[in-house]
Amino acid sequence: MAAKTAIRSESGKVRRVIVVGGGLGGLMTAIKLCEAGVPVDIFSLVPVKRSHSVCAQGGINASVNTKGEGDSPRIHLEETSYGGDFLANQPPIKGMTDAAPGIVYMLDRMGVPFNRTPEGLLDFRRFGGTLFHRTAFAGATTGQQLLYALDEQVRRYETVDVEDENGMAIPGEKMVRKFEFWDMLSLITDGQGVCRGIVAQDLKSMQIEAFPGDAVCLATGGPGIIFGKSTNSVINTGTAASAAYQQGACYANGEFIQVHPTAIPAADKLRLISESARGEGGRVWVPKNPKEARRGRDVPESERDYFLERRYPGYGTLVPRDIASRELFLACFHEGRGVFTSRTGKNENEVYLDLTHIPKPTLKRKLAGILEIYEKFVGEDPYENPMRVFPAVHYSMGGLWVDFERSADGGLVHGSPRNQATNIPGLYAAGEVDYQYHGANRLGANSLLSCIWGGMAAGPAIASYRKGMGKSAYDCSSSLFDGAKKREQDKYDAILKMDGAENPFELHGELAQHMLIDVTIERHNDRLDKVLAAIDTLEERSRKVNVLDTSSRMNQSAQFVRHLQNMIVLARVIAQGARNRDESRGAHFKPAFKERDDANWLRTTMAMHADGANGNSAVNYVREVSYNLNGQQVNVSDAVDVSLVKPRPRKYETAGAASATAADDKKAAPATAST
Repeated sequence: MAAKTAIRSESGKVRRVIVVGGGLGGLMTAIKLCEAGVPVDIFSLVPVKRSHSVCAQGGINASVNTKGEGDSPRIHLEETSYGGDFLANQPPIKGMTDAAPGIVYMLDRMGVPFNRTPEGLLDFRRFGGTLFHRTAFAGATTGQQLLYALDEQVRRYETVDVEDENGMAIPGEKMVRKFEFWDMLSLITDGQGVCRGIVAQDLKSMQIEAFPGDAVCLATGGPGIIFGKSTNSVINTGTAASAAYQQGACYANGEFIQVHPTAIPAADKLRLISESARGEGGRVWVPKNPKEARRGRDVPESERDYFLERRYPGYGTLVPRDIASRELFLACFHEGRGVFTSRTGKNENEVYLDLTHIPKPTLKRKLAGILEIYEKFVGEDPYENPMRVFPAVHYSMGGLWVDFERSADGGLVHGSPRNQATNIPGLYAAGEVDYQYHGANRLGANSLLSCIWGGMAAGPAIASYRKGMGKSAYDCSSSLFDGAKKREQDKYDAILKMDGAENPFELHGELAQHMLIDVTIERHNDRLDKVLAAIDTLEERSRKVNVLDTSSRMNQSAQFVRHLQNMIVLARVIAQGARNRDESRGAHFKPAFKERDDANWLRTTMAMHADGANGNSAVNYVREVSYNLNGQQVNVSDAVDVSLVKPRPRKYETAGAASATAADDKKAAPATAST
């Protein structure tokens, strides 16, 4: 049964698309869908303005070249590919870097208060992995300003009526409806495996409902809370991505977890100190004397070791994050040169990040947001004292596998239904939840760009997919939605009855400890084997927890049990992927396999969920995936499209290591697009 019109189903209902996640990726997807005339339902765990995008600090990349340095989208493409150790498909990167200047100017028109030069031009700062001033910024609260700007655009659509095919307003139907404080439990798929909506839970009433949608786009961020303490918000458990993975979605490159080099160590969580601090001239150092007892500001310049500048004179403190984090880890753990504390009599896992040489008015204008965080939580004045920092889990380069369609010029076919599509027909992904843009390591300030660009690609793709649908979700049998709702209600009721001896929060602490110690900066196969064995045990124990709270409203404990089970499943994907990949590439570093191995591992890790022993989950790794899109079969392998920037040894000891290869790279032959 074909839909009646683009607006109404055959049964006369208004056809809507579901976006899960209210951050930059989700909001931009919703905006592009509304521009195409497609009504949207947005589901968010928290109020949209509290989405994790609000925490981004440093800026958004775009090669505008206002400073006349010779920067260009082509060089941005090269440095993104090079920084990601060539594991990202390059046509999507090209689409993103080509669009970046226009995106920044669009945000400027939306009212984002970007910093400007005295001449009134947009100001740009440097970030890691580049020699160019490419990062537009709004002080040190760029994510907040971008999120608020996009939310204002979406709020406008909340007041706009849906119009029928004759241009008449449909009473009670708005272009955007928001469902804040709702948790996605599962996808709804029909007998052909096509995604037809979601089941979600109202976190205030704990009511579970099924929602039809002609397509679903997940924009739910990363899984940082799997590692316990991280720079992520506590909502970033990866639960939605894990649920989709368990229902058949491919999860790609899960082993690549970025550890940010500079965060504030703390007992509760790790608070980010943005790369913008180094981009504005901050310097990383440790005392040359490992037992130096003087405060950082009292240590003379001649007695400081600026080890990043010494080892990487071309880029200094602005080497890519994976390299900087390993160097900090080396200085503290292997060399024992962390900041010495007289109170404990030992070297702490901290180094100095020093901004005290920069004029205070400059710091206040450009970095006040992050310096306020440091002053509040550490109790020291960072304008007068070097900050004490250490690496922290920050970002997942891996995520749900998504497709793309390559254009003749090596970019993307705009509006192709394959762009941002997962292998489940009708399910799309955008933002950190997808794997597409960063390869083995994300360059700083590419995250906000990839979230917004991912939404700009996903919206038109979903609109195209929707036009080619043979049947609207709103014309599917009600039994499909009733059955999905009942399954999730039964699962939740079972959670409420759990009265075992295990504490779910303690189990999470154990999982986080295993992941944080052995699946971050350095990976060793014998330790990864132990982590996987521990995950087996934890998954078994998670079925014997005590729910701790059986209340019928705002039951956070029961919700956490569900998230814990999903985190354990995703932790296995991350740890097993790390165990399998015997090489060092980007954020994945194995001392026993220190070299990058393009012959065997220049390929995407593609994980599919499987049932394991003793009722546990398992991972099935595949070399290709196939899916049906609007009646056509699509087959894609794990080969990485590196046709635009040829893989080179990755070195940052000299300046211009990435862009020096431009001449050769431009001669590279285009790859054959997958069929």
